[in-house]
Amino acid sequence: MAAKILDGKLLAQQIQAEIAKDVAEFKQKFSATPCLTAVLVGDNPASEVYVRNKQKTCEKVGMTSRLERLDAKSDPQQLFDLIDRLNQDPTVHGILVQLPLPSGWDSNKVLDAVIPSKDVDAFGPENVGLICQGRPRFLPCTPHGVLQLLGRCDIEVAGKHVVVVGRSDIVGKPLAMLLMQRSGPLGEKVANATVTVCHSHTRNLAEFTRQADILIVAIGKANAITAEHVRPGAVVIDVGINRTEAGIVGDVDFASVSSVASAITPVPGGVGPLTIAMLLRNTLTAAQKFQD
Repeated sequence: MAAKILDGKLLAQQIQAEIAKDVAEFKQKFSATPCLTAVLVGDNPASEVYVRNKQKTCEKVGMTSRLERLDAKSDPQQLFDLIDRLNQDPTVHGILVQLPLPSGWDSNKVLDAVIPSKDVDAFGPENVGLICQGRPRFLPCTPHGVLQLLGRCDIEVAGKHVVVVGRSDIVGKPLAMLLMQRSGPLGEKVANATVTVCHSHTRNLAEFTRQADILIVAIGKANAITAEHVRPGAVVIDVGINRTEAGIVGDVDFASVSSVASAITPVPGGVGPLTIAMLLRNTLTAAQKFQD
């Protein structure tokens, strides 16, 4: 029996419609418009696409989107001066520094320069700490997208064994923290998991992944997870996006894994669209907190 396809693109459209309604109410109440400002350093083609997609989605929900560009050869101090200006600008509610930065730039130092109240990616240490304590200001965008996907597709997490493959600061670590909280944005059913985190130094990876009720993969390696890694009937969430000669593929070998999984996300069209939707939700939240 073929796996059920978990359509993240459709869910993202539903969430965007909900955000658009909330944005309209915000604008009417406060006579202000939530604003997300992206900062792009250099001319990385993938980053150009990501920023353009974020700008288009901002427009769809009625938000203001701005873009600040710097040349890759700029003095790093110019970036810190720009971030400081955006931090102090009351019309900017969210600041997004597009990663990766050019070689030689200190990403952590740059991300730390964004004030926590405008850190809508939730990458800064204060926001990460709040997530760890179960009282987040903002939820990290891709992990939150995964939770929304599970919850809106009626996949219960509570009491299940979730195996996360990947330990990045952007996906693996924060997602593991969110899954084992007592509650979350979708309540207790999309929390309270028993979580195992695997990574590049995990020996006999398949022994761990085959234990998963829900397998979430975010390692940045095309088609790394095959049917032999998956317990029959498991739910598989593929967070990876890899550009290959054959086109864009995920970290999961979709053809083989879909023959054993009960449900699976496609790439593209799975988690990716939800990441952008959650970024807009955080921007609206930042704007609302600014008015408090």
